Amino acid sequence: MKNFLKFVVVIPVCAVLFGCGGQEVRRVDDKTITDLSGRWNDTDSQLVTEQMVKEALDSAWLGDYLKAKGKNPTVIVGTIINKTDEHIDTGVFQNDIERTLTNSNRVTFVASKEERQEVRDERADQQDYASDKTKKEFKQEMGADYMMQGTISSVVDQKQGEKAVYYQVDMVLVDLATNAKTWYGQKKIKKIITRGGFGL
Repeated sequence: MKNFLKFVVVIPVCAVLFGCGGQEVRRVDDKTITDLSGRWNDTDSQLVTEQMVKEALDSAWLGDYLKAKGKNPTVIVGTIINKTDEHIDTGVFQNDIERTLTNSNRVTFVASKEERQEVRDERADQQDYASDKTKKEFKQEMGADYMMQGTISSVVDQKQGEKAVYYQVDMVLVDLATNAKTWYGQKKIKKIITRGGFGL
């Protein structure tokens, strides 16, 4: 009887410890396509970045600038607005664009507004504490020639256990001297999410 009672007690404890089916964690290559929820994810960010950067670098504005100035243009990424009803970390998307464009060696990137403020604080600190030979002077910053801005929008259509999500990413490159839009890029992604059982 005692052994039976121990068995009865052990079963619920094991169920609590190991949960309903347990949890499995696997490390995968960062290039692996993962789309668990159907929402915007890192794969979407990479796909959009690749197309946008290719279009931007192949567009006429870059060749025109190089011909006129004889050097790479200086670019800064401005605001990327999330107009979807999802939580999207636009900072990840922005970093993807900055990294890919910078690594192309065809444009020069300058620090963002937030990054510049931290650098300026350090430069101000150097005026008091760094040696005259090593401190960096004010008003030596490189001004950007162009600002890249963008929006991420989505349209959702659903019925019973199926949902269609349509994403549209629009990016523009603005000449900071004239406010002229010198390049316009657009990427569309459409996903169909099907779920059984209780629906979406």
